Amino acid sequence: MNERRDYSRTGLNALKARVKVRGLHAIDMRTSAAQSLVAWRDDLLASLGGEEIVSAQQMALVDMAVRTRLFVDHLDAFLMEQTSLINKKKKSVLPVVRERQQLVDSLARLLGQLGLERRTKQVPALSEFLDTRYGSETATPDNAINELNAKSPRAETERKVSEEAD
Repeated sequence: MNERRDYSRTGLNALKARVKVRGLHAIDMRTSAAQSLVAWRDDLLASLGGEEIVSAQQMALVDMAVRTRLFVDHLDAFLMEQTSLINKKKKSVLPVVRERQQLVDSLARLLGQLGLERRTKQVPALSEFLDTRYGSETATPDNAINELNAKSPRAETERKVSEEAD
């Protein structure tokens, strides 16, 4: 008896195998779908407070969420090409619709574990920023503002005009 082949008309099994082996590098990044997926990943990381703040565990969840989103988008594209989502002979929904719903539920659980609220990036206090940017001698806001104003194009023009007048 012949073994059952491990493929489907949706192409999802082949996509899963490629992504499992090579990660997101398995997809062509020139496509708009891949670019939107990478943009979604960047937005997700920004919502979590930035890549430098996200822990290794959260990064693993982000990667799983991105992969799951890739699979859901792939199935959505396949389903949109179908004339009907109902198998008329069996009078039931196509099995791929149930698989898609399972993936969507999985994505929702992953996003729930990551947290649904937006986290702001940690920003240093003004005095700390000025100290690291301009050094301790100009750590006051007034000194830093005066230094920035002295470097402005308007200040350069005024200095040139006053030198020409002398």
